[in-house]
Amino acid sequence: MLRDIDHFIAGGAHAAGDRTSDVFDPNQGAVQARVRLGTALDLDRAVAAARKAQPAWAATNPQKRARVMFRYKELIEANMDDLAALLSSEHGKVLADSRGDIQRGLEVIEYACGIPQALKGEYTQGAGPGIDVYSMRQPLGIGAGITPFNFPAMIPMWMFGMAIACGNAFILKPSERDPSVPVRLAELMKEAGLPGGILNVVHGDKEMVHAILDHPDIAAVSFVGSSDIAQYIYSRGTANGKRVQAFGGAKNHGIVMPDADLDQVVNDLTGAAFGSAGERCMALPVVVPVGNETAERLREKLIPAIEQLRVGVSSDPDAHYGPVVSKAHKERIESYIQMCVDEGGELVVDGRGFSLQGNEEGFFVGPTFFDHVKPSFRSYREEIFGPVLQMVRAADFEEAVRLPSEHDYGNGVAIFTRNGHAAREFVSRVNVGMVGVNVPIPVPVSYHSFGGWKRSGFGDIGQYGQEGLRFWTKTKVVTQRWPDGSVTGENAFVIPTMG
Repeated sequence: MLRDIDHFIAGGAHAAGDRTSDVFDPNQGAVQARVRLGTALDLDRAVAAARKAQPAWAATNPQKRARVMFRYKELIEANMDDLAALLSSEHGKVLADSRGDIQRGLEVIEYACGIPQALKGEYTQGAGPGIDVYSMRQPLGIGAGITPFNFPAMIPMWMFGMAIACGNAFILKPSERDPSVPVRLAELMKEAGLPGGILNVVHGDKEMVHAILDHPDIAAVSFVGSSDIAQYIYSRGTANGKRVQAFGGAKNHGIVMPDADLDQVVNDLTGAAFGSAGERCMALPVVVPVGNETAERLREKLIPAIEQLRVGVSSDPDAHYGPVVSKAHKERIESYIQMCVDEGGELVVDGRGFSLQGNEEGFFVGPTFFDHVKPSFRSYREEIFGPVLQMVRAADFEEAVRLPSEHDYGNGVAIFTRNGHAAREFVSRVNVGMVGVNVPIPVPVSYHSFGGWKRSGFGDIGQYGQEGLRFWTKTKVVTQRWPDGSVTGENAFVIPTMG
């Protein structure tokens, strides 16, 4: 008997809608549940619940909102193992990666616990004769998040944690491929004391996305997914007068200087390129050794390290990574591998045709490694989003800076070196939004902000941290004067100056 995954509206399950989508167990390749695909009518119900609850939540003082976040943090930690197992069962990533997914989202919840301090405005006494000026941050009203399959816990918490702490109501549309954890996150938020209607979860496909982008009562939309869809969502959302942040794909590079510690580089690369089966927008799928000598030494160390990676079911504690999310995605990854072969790349390690005994129908792709990949290759220019590492050899430092800088994507980049001057020069010049120095996956901590450049990000404001606070609030500036006498007279209708 397949279980049904319902919407979560006004603090409880909402079982409307005849259309459903299959939710697979990627380890077995078998359907394990059905998720309801909502309509504009279901969204209307969620918006109505949010509209009813939001004014009282916005009027709740920040300390009380923070206490809900504190309780929520404790509940997430208490349910970590169950959440990770549920996440792995639908996504396929190994349990360690699932716990990391949840933990990185939880770090933003921890930041949101400090919302009373973060929301403080500015104040100037005596800006003019008897005039004081101050600012305050107020919630937008109702926000929405459209999140991808690859981080079903982290990215929703990145979005709704900040939005709700700032006093907004929130409507989450998670991926229909792994929707159970987002619903469970909402249930735990209710258990933490969040009023019903402040956090709602609606499932759906393109129809639901369009309903969100077109709904007049939704003030802001946050999105993470592919770049083409991100651009579409940004264009349609802003055309409808919404504030939109839309984060897209990536093709992150790892620059390896001749002086780098290659043993450390290999350890970092195998985790960054193949961890979570490469299904991360901050994965490191391109390695750029500087000079042929560096490339040959790195290749010699990389091949045995890649061949020793263990691919297994998501519950295998010894597996480095598990299956990809769907059969269609497995086929897409393997088509890119063939594309790179056809383009002239040297296929050093071929992960196609991987089969796990007892799980032959699972969606597994073995680790794949290409050398002598050229910047002209389509397989280099586009995001593969799988366990595939491509080596692009750079003749010198200038070419190594130019490769990520001229790529269409600008999410993350890393440089591996012992040379402080080279690192400083690279950080200053590279045209990419997030940079790691001897850090392979430079996702910022929760009190900074996440955001890529070029086709990796549409909109001017990043996720979480102070940027998230700016996105989910609007600033009101008050100029006040308390005169001693009458306000009538010849200056009553003159704009006050600070003279």
